[in-house]
Amino acid sequence: MRISPGPVPCRATPSVVCAPHILHVTQPVEGEIARAVTDLVTAQLAAGLRVTVACPEGGTLTEGLRALDCTVLRWDATRSPGHRLPDEVRRLARLLREVRPDLVHAHSAKAGVAARLAVHGRMPTVFQPHAWSFAGADGVVAQLALGWERFGARWATRVLCVSEAERRAGERYGITARWQVIPNGVDTDRFRPEGERARSDGGPPARAKPRVGEGPVVVCVGRLCRQQGQDVLLQAWPEVVRRVPGARLVLVGDGPDAERLRAGAPASVEFAGATADTAAWYRAADVVVLPSRWEGIGLAPLEAMACARPVVVTNVDGARESLPPGHLPSCLVPPEDPGALARAVTALLRDEPRRTALGAQARAHVLVTHDLRHATDAVIDVYRELLGMVTTSCVVPSQSRESITS
Repeated sequence: MRISPGPVPCRATPSVVCAPHILHVTQPVEGEIARAVTDLVTAQLAAGLRVTVACPEGGTLTEGLRALDCTVLRWDATRSPGHRLPDEVRRLARLLREVRPDLVHAHSAKAGVAARLAVHGRMPTVFQPHAWSFAGADGVVAQLALGWERFGARWATRVLCVSEAERRAGERYGITARWQVIPNGVDTDRFRPEGERARSDGGPPARAKPRVGEGPVVVCVGRLCRQQGQDVLLQAWPEVVRRVPGARLVLVGDGPDAERLRAGAPASVEFAGATADTAAWYRAADVVVLPSRWEGIGLAPLEAMACARPVVVTNVDGARESLPPGHLPSCLVPPEDPGALARAVTALLRDEPRRTALGAQARAHVLVTHDLRHATDAVIDVYRELLGMVTTSCVVPSQSRESITS
């Protein structure tokens, strides 16, 4: 069946617009961006939108989307721009002609480049950086990435930032765009403290993963790469163990730095690999750490806080914005400073009452400011604005959220 290139009039009521077709484009199929896309698609399908995702084959993203009966189109793309980019753009342009979506939502730098070149302003296009590409590059590569973002912004109907810091960074570096800030959200039913029941279905209480050894546990969830800074955490770890004997560190995730990080890691460090059930690891933790070198706004600390766990993050754009006031300044450390990181983690491991208090504050903070329902409703509102949608029950099932049908 051919899909209309624009919003479809309802047969029963021609003046009413039926559900639009959204095409999400992403290159990462693992890690935080994959989780963010999966959460967004889940909410949009529940809201009655037609959703297709173009991404490389494999990873937790495609597994999760197919479990939702979401249409997934294979779009082979490497993580970094290079000589393959023209072919990647052509392949994406062919998919656009076949799918004929009403709106394209591109996630991360690589998909943002390819999608904007393929669409070229011919339909509403939302670009979501999930952290600026030039922030993690040096020299000529950084200059090229920044030059592209300044140029390519003209083909984004809206640039969607996950934090005010990300938006301010874009403006500071001379990117002229139509901005919208929608902080990341997390599923506070899935990510909840041990023993607490889900609000939505009254299901069984959340259970913690069995303890890792006998001592206190520090958990770091994220792609094993330079951005996430696990190498800095490993440098800090011997000092933590010296001051808190028996402490264990668990690195949850996989990535290009996995082999290098494992080499020489002490016996008190466990590499858990990639997993779809990160909530269990947060509940197993006494402290969760995100030692990033740069961030948009990390999902990991928000998920950990939703599980009522105290977090330690680095003082970089986006990460510090995720913390509730009670976590400042003791849970905020300079990036690439193993000594400061060791001191912050050690202080929390030695103070159980403070960990408990911070965990309660963290859960309350996420419920108010980072609930997934608020974030996904806000994104759908952006789509409505860009498409000029008039929503009724034709668009959204009656069981969907009030903020979408209003």
